[in-house]
Amino acid sequence: MGTVIEIGDKAPSFSLNGSDGKRHALSEFKGRYLVLYFYPKDDTPGCTIEARRFSASLERIKKMGAEVVGVSKDDLKSHDKFRSKYSLKVLLLSDPSIKTIKKYGAWGDRGLFGVGALRKTFVIDRSGRIVKVYPKVQPDGHEKEIIKFLKSLAG
Repeated sequence: MGTVIEIGDKAPSFSLNGSDGKRHALSEFKGRYLVLYFYPKDDTPGCTIEARRFSASLERIKKMGAEVVGVSKDDLKSHDKFRSKYSLKVLLLSDPSIKTIKKYGAWGDRGLFGVGALRKTFVIDRSGRIVKVYPKVQPDGHEKEIIKFLKSLAG
């Protein structure tokens, strides 16, 4: 279900409301790497692990010239509770219409959990192209994979 995004593709544009009270578009990340991760639901076990680990590694990732942004269909009120409960530092975007989630091919069959948002991550380069796709993410340790990949880009 949905689109298949591949390395080399131009990243689909988006404009979504963020947990910081601002609207965010892909274009504002030009000139930096963007780690755009899609996750099923705020305050669930896997999503909490992933968000906490990204938050703990955020400064290190930023020093590597990248931003980390999470996207789910949860509303901003849910994002606020989630960020507050776990002292999350990562920016979370709300996509209740699931348009962006579908554009990135992060909507589909979740097995026992039915159809919904999939856990996928995309690394977008400074010019807006996809340079890495993680189609099936394991939340525990995913931030280490991202750091390793970002290091490889630096040479």
